Amino acid sequence: MEANVIQKVGQIGVPIKNVENAIEFYKEVLGLPLLFSTDSMAFFECNGQRLLLTIPEKKEFANSSSVIYFQVEDIKKAFKELIKKGVSFIDQPHIVAKMEQRETWMAFFKDTEGNTHALMSELQI
Repeated sequence: MEANVIQKVGQIGVPIKNVENAIEFYKEVLGLPLLFSTDSMAFFECNGQRLLLTIPEKKEFANSSSVIYFQVEDIKKAFKELIKKGVSFIDQPHIVAKMEQRETWMAFFKDTEGNTHALMSELQI
């Protein structure tokens, strides 16, 4: 049996238009630690996962990114804190899945670049 070639996700790339605006949002509003930045890129740490915000080199890469689901312990509290910081939410925290003893909650929001992301929380019931 062949071993998997892919070991893990090394980083997630998110297309942006303005590095300064994106750094302010991801660092100051979401609270992610900035690793380093250049004129066209910013790298953040998210609990062992690296997040790359980048001005796309080619027009075909300038579309919105995939949705990043940021895990939080208390989604209602995180939602209220981010609302106070000016985050533009698309919806309220809500249940998306109910399994035997667990509920998965989500709340979707836009970053400064128009990318849609989400908060997610899994609760024991």
